[in-house]
Amino acid sequence: MAVPILLLLLFFSIPFSESMLNEDYYKQTCPDFQKIVREAVTLKQAAQPATAAGTLRLFFHDCMVEGCDASVFIASNHVNKAERDADINQSLSGDAFEVVVRAKTALELTCPGIVSCADILAEATRDLVTMVGGPFYPVKLGRKDGQVSLASKVDANLPKTNQTMDEIIKLFADKGFTIEEMVALTGGHTIGFSHCKEFTDRLFHFSPTTPTDPVINPRFAEGLKKTCANYTTNPAMSAFNDVITPGKFDNIYYQNLKRGLGLLSSDHALVKDPRTLPLVELYSKNQEAFFKAFAHAMEKLGHHEIKTGQQGEVRRRCDAFNVIQA
Repeated sequence: MAVPILLLLLFFSIPFSESMLNEDYYKQTCPDFQKIVREAVTLKQAAQPATAAGTLRLFFHDCMVEGCDASVFIASNHVNKAERDADINQSLSGDAFEVVVRAKTALELTCPGIVSCADILAEATRDLVTMVGGPFYPVKLGRKDGQVSLASKVDANLPKTNQTMDEIIKLFADKGFTIEEMVALTGGHTIGFSHCKEFTDRLFHFSPTTPTDPVINPRFAEGLKKTCANYTTNPAMSAFNDVITPGKFDNIYYQNLKRGLGLLSSDHALVKDPRTLPLVELYSKNQEAFFKAFAHAMEKLGHHEIKTGQQGEVRRRCDAFNVIQA
């Protein structure tokens, strides 16, 4: 009797919604799901190499606010300001939205009404991460699309570049993530870029007596000042998060932090805090350890507050609920 009881305990230790996900969810109802998503992301990434970084960020912003339910795709209307129009989401990648919509369009032609936008985003993110050199990790499927999307929910649920490490650790902890998982997820900054407004305080307004943050590598700071010279008139100005290998998913991001090449204040905070510094040291020296931790954290993130069964719907199009919300 001991084995069945142990199995029963194990089953009930897994959230019920998570236990309903599985990698073969569409095997019978949409057998070409993986192939169609892979084709969409391959074409988009080839045409726009920033798609991988943008989609990873989009996935993170979706999952951290009300769970992985594609609520970030919903367009605002006259009665509702949706997540997508929250200030912090204004800079989300148009290419990232587009690659999911392309896959959704192809899937609706092949197996209409079957595949959720939330599952497409989860699968596309994993495919794109591996495409630029990152680790492969399993994506369990069966998420439903959420039926609520409110801009007012966004701000308190996403980390900000100017937050203290205490604030960032607490935000992640409140969602069930450990410090190790938080540091690993932050390693996603190994690809992509940030807009100048996110870090120019470190360049021009660090303190009344020291305009530039002294921990920034001086040559790096000078280059950033030239890049961002016109950021107030051109808000699209940006810089790579990883100046050494910006398009490759690797552990150079962590090595950069120790060289004064961290772009954001929140990046540099990782090497100042005794709780996070040992992890930065580990991941900077051991890419395999980083990849393993990142893969684990992404799997966990992909299960965060998911909707299954009657908790959500499969949208006909990603930017609109099937039934117009009053």
